Order: sequence, then C-alpha cells, then structure tokens
Amino acid sequence: MKENQIIGELVAKDYRTASVFKKFNIDFCCQGNRTIQDACDKKNIDSKKVLEDLDAMLQAKSESSTNYQSWPLDLLADYIEKKHHRYVQEKTLEIQPYLDKICKVHGERHPELLEIKEEFNASAGELAAHMKKEELILFPFIRKMTKAKLENTKVDAAHFGTVKNPIQMMMNEHTVEGNRFRKIEELSNNYTPPLDACNTYRVSFALLKEFEQDLHLHIHLENNILFPRAIEIEKELIQNLNA
Repeated sequence: MKENQIIGELVAKDYRTASVFKKFNIDFCCQGNRTIQDACDKKNIDSKKVLEDLDAMLQAKSESSTNYQSWPLDLLADYIEKKHHRYVQEKTLEIQPYLDKICKVHGERHPELLEIKEEFNASAGELAAHMKKEELILFPFIRKMTKAKLENTKVDAAHFGTVKNPIQMMMNEHTVEGNRFRKIEELSNNYTPPLDACNTYRVSFALLKEFEQDLHLHIHLENNILFPRAIEIEKELIQNLNA
C-alpha cells in the first residue's frame, strides 16, 4: 500500500477499505479523487497509521466483500436504482415523522434538532429530484451504451451531448449532499444522543447514521465505479464509430 494511491480507486477495488477511511474521518466518496497522502495532510493524520490499517484490512480474508467493479454496467445501474434509490425513498418517509416528533418534544432543550430536521428535509427533497434525473436520463443512456457495446452497434446522440455533462452535474450534487450530511453529523455530535434522550430520539439518530452510511456507499458506487466506466464506454463507442 502506498501514499500516492487514489482513495476512490482503492475503495472501488475493495469496498472493505471504506471502513478504514471512515475510522479516520476521510471522505472516500465525494472527495475520493485525492491520494491517501493528500487526505492525511489535510486532516493532519499520520499516513503510516492509515496505511497500516489498510494493509491489515486487505490481508484479512472476507468472503462477503462484493466486487462491484466486475459487474456489467447496466446491472450496476439497476442495483443502485433498486437498492439505494429505493432505500432513500423508504427511509425518508420513516425518518421525517421521527424528526417532527423529537423536535416538538425536545426542540426547546436541544435547538440543534430543528437545524438537523431542516437539513435532512432539504436533503430529502434534493435527493428525490437528483434520483429522478438519474433514473429518467442518465441511467437509461448508460444502459443503451452497454447494449451497444455488447451488440457492436451505435448509440444515437443524446440531447445532453457527451455523458460527461450529466455525470458532472450528478457529482456536483453528490458533493452538496455529502457536505450537508457532514453538517448533520456535527450538529448531532456524530449521532450521539444526549443523556435525556428518549427512545424515539435514539432511534432517529441511529436511522440518520445508517442513512448517511448508505449514502456514502451509494455515492461511491456512482462516482468511483459507474461514472468512470460509463465515460470509458462512451470513448470506446466513439473510437469504434471512427475506426
């Protein structure tokens, strides 16, 4: 393991490494295009400790580690849509009533709850619109490109031009939501309920933490695997067309 390895590429090869970066509070999804050394320098962390943990993680055998990198691109798009998009939709409906309740009961003593609720509701709205753009525009085009590559046919030009254009937009939106959840994490003291928290309070924070963890994997799969490979397929199709 070397300090100049790109974090997102490393996590794309083996998702188990994500837990190491999470431990050191290093963003592997929205800011996964940095080297380990760059990320450690920014956080004032000894990169040797991170590398030691990564080496130990990689040496440990794990049969449950999923190699998303090997999946066909259309299958990966389907998986993201069916698992992660659906998760966001279902958990949003579950979390919002809990936040409403604890804001009414505990909001006076813990005013940060009102801000957490505001940030989460804003994120829920933005994510819903974001996922629709992926489901209706970007993912269908990725499926068309995957089919064209398999069948050695051409793809009609999309109204958005190169696939890089919607991908860049999606990545920008990922960064916004990643930052928003960092703020929620800070406001909630890393999802730690206060001593006077009721069970609903505790469940709310546990669900928010789980939501953020799922969002990290969701963004990682797109930013570090789906999007780079989609750009590569488009390049191959253009080269074949001009050959």
